Amino acid sequence: MSAEPSPHYLASRRHWLKSCSSGFGMLALSSLQHRLHATPANLSIQPKATKVILCYMSGGVSHVDSFDPKPDLKKRHGQAMPGKIEKTQFNNNGSIFGSPFAFNRYGESGLEVSDLFPEIGKCADHLAVVRSATTTVNEHSQGNYVAHTGFPFLGHPSAGAWISYGLGTANENLPSFVVLQSEGGLPPLGGSGVFSSGYLPAQHQASILQSDRQEPIPHIQPAQAADMQRRQLDFVAQIDQSFAAQSRNQQVDAAIKNYETAFRMQTSVPEVCDLSDETAATHRLYGIDDPDPMTAAYGKQALLARKLVEKGVRFVELSCLSPATVAPASSHPWDQHGNLETGHRAMAHEVDRPIAGLIQDLDARGLLDETLVVFTGEFGRTPFSQGSAGRDHNPFGFSMWLAGGGVKGGTVYGATDELGYHAVENPCTFYDLWATILHQLGIDHEQLTFRSGGRDFRLTDVHGNVLHDILA
Repeated sequence: MSAEPSPHYLASRRHWLKSCSSGFGMLALSSLQHRLHATPANLSIQPKATKVILCYMSGGVSHVDSFDPKPDLKKRHGQAMPGKIEKTQFNNNGSIFGSPFAFNRYGESGLEVSDLFPEIGKCADHLAVVRSATTTVNEHSQGNYVAHTGFPFLGHPSAGAWISYGLGTANENLPSFVVLQSEGGLPPLGGSGVFSSGYLPAQHQASILQSDRQEPIPHIQPAQAADMQRRQLDFVAQIDQSFAAQSRNQQVDAAIKNYETAFRMQTSVPEVCDLSDETAATHRLYGIDDPDPMTAAYGKQALLARKLVEKGVRFVELSCLSPATVAPASSHPWDQHGNLETGHRAMAHEVDRPIAGLIQDLDARGLLDETLVVFTGEFGRTPFSQGSAGRDHNPFGFSMWLAGGGVKGGTVYGATDELGYHAVENPCTFYDLWATILHQLGIDHEQLTFRSGGRDFRLTDVHGNVLHDILA
């Protein structure tokens, strides 16, 4: 790792602030300069993608019931597990649990997907399924932090913040990192820290948007005219610039940027969040007409994600909701330690049609080639039962998939053993996932660094290998 941060990614705004006279006109020039230092043409790898949409399945989807078919589980259902059983979260371990779901082959590739995801299955030829993912943790909060930041604890930047920092913004009127939620939804266990900018400048942290929340006071007018707000912000910027030059504090720089973004968002966010301009056919495609309110809500998130990347937002994360049949207001709704069949069916129904609609819509609009869609949870689930009808956490082998953005569709990478317990072929980690995503965005993951506390940190820590076998 280099002793000093890479100039492609660490271009400081301080020099520009000190050299500006005053006002946001020069700040806009500063922001443009930052983007010019981080355009794909200046990155070390030819980019295949410019944006990422993360469909995060908080709680842990069972891979052996979704994207990793294991016929031996059904053949040996009810038998004792052979070999050593690793410690589980609750250690209430039962016998081999055959999947209650049937697997079918889809597309020209013949990719096998369970009947939990019939609509995503129809997109099989776009999917690169990684069946050999592993993680070092077995608990939700730590798992969510590892999946998002590469570290199992609070304080490090989320992947969306790193990507925002590395590439800059493509739209000054919108945040570059957005997390979408629906009313009643919760962030994953670990809280909003999984979306933090950590030690990166604060303008790179996630902006959380409620995709279906009504305005608290409809038709409200700003308390001040736009030109008055403009003059006040220019005055605040002038004072902040002077303080920033004296304090050399990057958080002051970030505050100036956030004031400006918030000002611009007053007009841009309501426009992009208005789904009434979309056709009835598009609403159907995303499942917004579904009688299940959870599917309709997730469908609105997925459609809004498409609109946001269309407008240049770099990184968008979608958030699951909890159907009443699972657990109301759960932050980890895929976590079925009991009654897995009912819980997984409800959760899959929520996300299947919207995610498939997102892939199809991006493809039809010519956006899929430049947008990476990623589907993962924090870990998988055991091939043996917890109690009689659930599964415990399994960090030793599970599945995730990618689509678009230069990924080789209709492919499978890696494998777990015959029962789906451990990754035995090409085991990989979240470090490898993010190294691959950054590569597709034109970034060498070893060069995207930030110095904090005397050490150069990066999203992939000191690990990570690009999964070239899943790339076109």
